[in-house]
Amino acid sequence: MAPIIRVEHLRKVYRVGHEKVIALNDVNLSIEAGEICCIVGPSGSGKSTLLNQLAGLEKPTKGHVYIGKHDISSMTENELAKFRQEHLGFIFQSYNLLPSLTAAENVALPLMFKGIARKERLQLAVQELKKMGLGKRANHRPTEMSGGQQQRVGIARAFVAKPKVIFADEPTGNLDSQTTKQVLYRMLNMAKENGITFVMVTHERDLSCVADRIITIKDGMVESNVVLDEQIKAKAKAEMFKDILEQESPAEPKTTMPAYSTKK
Repeated sequence: MAPIIRVEHLRKVYRVGHEKVIALNDVNLSIEAGEICCIVGPSGSGKSTLLNQLAGLEKPTKGHVYIGKHDISSMTENELAKFRQEHLGFIFQSYNLLPSLTAAENVALPLMFKGIARKERLQLAVQELKKMGLGKRANHRPTEMSGGQQQRVGIARAFVAKPKVIFADEPTGNLDSQTTKQVLYRMLNMAKENGITFVMVTHERDLSCVADRIITIKDGMVESNVVLDEQIKAKAKAEMFKDILEQESPAEPKTTMPAYSTKK
């Protein structure tokens, strides 16, 4: 399996007054196509800066970021904007929904940029909302929904265009523990079902145990880049999503036949 994301000698320096702050220092890594990847690290470690670099939201001071065969760090702003529309999806901690639009209209936005007709894109948006358990909320506006429901709308919006890569920055940071599990479960399933590479920044290391790869950032450098064993992942998912899996498991089939008979 070839890497879909490749980073070579990445360095990012910010100027704060007369000072230079090194946010990333000679970062090298790769992420395979279709992987669920978690970027973890303490506050201020550089993990969100790394995500912004991978997504082309910020330019590096030095080094290169490749997505597929494309060196996005060398693209112009217009080229980057077009590339993101065609190949990338985003999930934000703050939801970033437009309050004047319905859930379906918010989800349909990425399809508008692809030139898909309004009727078709709204149909596709409703289908995606149904996968997130929000089919009945399609015509509701963000102010009429809970935080967890708004985040699921944001997830549906990221997935509707079936991008190659989805970047998520602390997507469950504003949610309670139970809603976090539900949202994470849906994100992981949809990514796997569609063969989408999913890169998530989180400060909650417990959440990272269900990923395929964990990249730990410390002081702007890669401290470790670990691919998890399949058995370890399966056990972690079974424990984390136990309640959800029990609810989704099929009920025992009913029968009118006796369990045994005494007739001869």
